[in-house]
Amino acid sequence: MPVTLYGVCRCIDLSTTYYCCISSSIPNNLPRICEYLAEHWKDDAFYGYQFLNGVHPSMIRNCPHLPSNFPVTEEMVQPFLETGTSLKQEIQKGNIFLCDYKSLEGLPTRVVEGKSLPLTAALCLLYLDTAGTLKPIAIQLGQEPSEKCPIFVPSDPELDWLLVKIFVKNADSVIHQIISHLMKTHLLAEVFAVATMRHFPDVHPLYKLLTPHFRYTLQINAAARRALLGPTGLLARSTPGLEGIIELLRRHLAETTYSSLCLPDNIAERGLQNIPNFYYRDDGLKLWTAINSFVRAMLGLYYPTDDEVSGDAELQRWIQDIFTKGFLGNSSSGMPESFITVEAVVKFVTMVIFTTSAQHAAVNSGQFDYYSWFPNSPLQLRKAPPTTKGLVTMDTILETLPNIGDTVVLGSYPEERFCEPAAKRIIENFQKELSSIEERIITRNASLEVPYCYLKPSEIENSVSI
Repeated sequence: MPVTLYGVCRCIDLSTTYYCCISSSIPNNLPRICEYLAEHWKDDAFYGYQFLNGVHPSMIRNCPHLPSNFPVTEEMVQPFLETGTSLKQEIQKGNIFLCDYKSLEGLPTRVVEGKSLPLTAALCLLYLDTAGTLKPIAIQLGQEPSEKCPIFVPSDPELDWLLVKIFVKNADSVIHQIISHLMKTHLLAEVFAVATMRHFPDVHPLYKLLTPHFRYTLQINAAARRALLGPTGLLARSTPGLEGIIELLRRHLAETTYSSLCLPDNIAERGLQNIPNFYYRDDGLKLWTAINSFVRAMLGLYYPTDDEVSGDAELQRWIQDIFTKGFLGNSSSGMPESFITVEAVVKFVTMVIFTTSAQHAAVNSGQFDYYSWFPNSPLQLRKAPPTTKGLVTMDTILETLPNIGDTVVLGSYPEERFCEPAAKRIIENFQKELSSIEERIITRNASLEVPYCYLKPSEIENSVSI
């Protein structure tokens, strides 16, 4: 599940520690991956690597032709290609890849301090060089190119390029958590679990085979609805808010296909069969093959021929329930409505087991690793994306990243309940005194080997809120 316990590390600058979401189960490889992330998150090579082997390997696809709404030219990207080649040639070779977040276009977002939070339907073009390194070479933070929605490239000012990459990762994080993780593993597992308990008696071979893969699924999903989708939940406080989450789920459910849930078909449809160093694909296909062989052998004991499949009324009711309740009877999804052959059952059951085990692990287990360094995968940003090149500063980036818990510090009265001039002056004097105390603490701490910072007014919450 998305991280549920989170701690805060002091914001020093974007090269140290900004914000840390801490999962309740800290992996053994924590120091190595998290430290590497903190050191290399700005590197284009590591940025590209994450689209293949990070916590969200589900978006990237080969780009056989540029979308008409992403007018990248040869001149724009030539400096970032290897000598003697061109964008057209690299597209033909299969070395250009695309992440397109078009499903976010027009999505309602949460309103904070009277303003809707930004969420870009970004496009990110990536190039695979002969060394096997994947790097971003062009980014457009919207689906409609215009003077106010330019295409950014790596040769733009360094902070411009860094900020637009952050906006892409914001879009990627939203899709990852709400679609690839929540919808396509947790909620799908719930569909499969409920249908299994509804239609198979406990002596049915498929009940025996599948039930272990639904262990704690309903419990964790019920807890998630309260803790993550409740009014103060982590996802409810992400950029889309509850209204946007529901709309995004609706959009993606309408477009989800059976083949997209079957890893071999998914990899082929995205044109990722041959890209090197794609460990999610390599390991995932091995697991898919192993699960498929296991399922085929097990079901062969109970369905020796296709006749047993077509004659199993409980099996037919099970798949019909999944089709109508889980996929809303959407025939265009390619989801089976009934089973005629043993092979069809084997493939579907393989998909169910893979989704509830391996696929969930792929999009869940790396959350601490890749979300711990918050600017790398922000679920919320505050300022609108840049529309003009050359204006981004480090302050711009810090103002774009979310406040730590949207803290209201001691001496702040954001609701402005006092309207009397005398009362306002008292508040101003109080704030000045707090600033003076802060300066004295900072001066004292400068001479201490171990500084005491816990009562700096700028770090004191105005209320008991955490």
